[in-house]
Parts: sequence; C-alpha cells; structure tokens
Amino acid sequence: MPIEVEQKHPVADAAALVAELAERGVAVGPPIVQADQYFAHPCRDFATTDEALRIRTVGDRSFVTYKGPKLDATTKSRRELELPLAPCDPDGVGFASLLAALGFTVVLSVHKTRRPFVVSCQAMDVHGALDDVQGLGTFVELELSADDSGLDAARRVIAAVAAELGLGPSERRSYLELLLAAAAGK
Repeated sequence: MPIEVEQKHPVADAAALVAELAERGVAVGPPIVQADQYFAHPCRDFATTDEALRIRTVGDRSFVTYKGPKLDATTKSRRELELPLAPCDPDGVGFASLLAALGFTVVLSVHKTRRPFVVSCQAMDVHGALDDVQGLGTFVELELSADDSGLDAARRVIAAVAAELGLGPSERRSYLELLLAAAAGK
C-alpha cells in the first residue's frame, strides 16, 4: 500500500498564493467540486485508531478510500488505498448502502472546491491543491506518494516547497477532524 505524504496549511490570502505560484510559473487548475462522505466502523473507533474510510464523489465518478493511521508527528503521512467505484454507482450511493448493511454509519460529509497544481522541487513533482472547504475556509495541501524507502525524502521535499511558498505552520488534522472539532466548540 503506498504512503501518502501530505502537509496542509491554512491560507489567509488565496489570491496572493495563486499570484506567488504564477510568479514561479505554476498554473493553478480550474475548480473541482468534491464531496467526501466519511464512515464510522461498527466495531472499532476510527478516531481512536486514526483511520478513515470515505466515499469521494467528483462529478459523475466516485472512489472509496481507506487511510491508515498517521505515521509521524509532523506530516499527515499515512498508508492510503483508493479504488474507483463502478460507473453504475457515480455518486457512491450503492457502495454506501453496502457499508450501511455491514453496520458502518455516516459520520459527516466534507464539501470542498479544489484547485490543483504541481510544483517541481528537487526533481520531484509535488501535487498541490488549493482547497476552499465549506465551514472551514481555505487551505493548501502538498502531497507526494512514496514507499517506505522514499518517505524521508518526500517529507523533506514537501517541507522545502512549504517553506519556499511561505506557508507557515502546518495543520495535521484532517478536514473531517477540523469540522468535528468546530462542531464540538474546540
């Protein structure tokens, strides 16, 4: 299972970040609307095990994604497995019904508009996204995929890109965790 090495940063001025990227020759793509429906396991607490199971819908396609526990204290590096759902289940409702039949319950849905970009650094293409998350605000995510042997290099490259862009402190909590904390007043 590949490891997703990711850092997320709150963004106070999205227009300034887009301008900074443009100065570096990086084009920010058109907006993509994503809806992520997160599920609770019937027999274990994903909040305790630091795992996640979601169905992501983008346009007329859906994907089921499992994310394992975070692997370090500074990034959101974790093992991730993502599979496309069948074209006959474009909104993931069929798969969500299967999960419900197995005892999974919906925790929350996260809605965001994502604008992707790619930044090259140290011979690696870092995938970025400028996310406007309903109920939270704007964030930028920087991500690389790695295997165990490339994990430290990927972390260093992402940290270098974040520093070059002046992004400030990272946020390790997922959008789901941030929304749940906001709802609980934390």
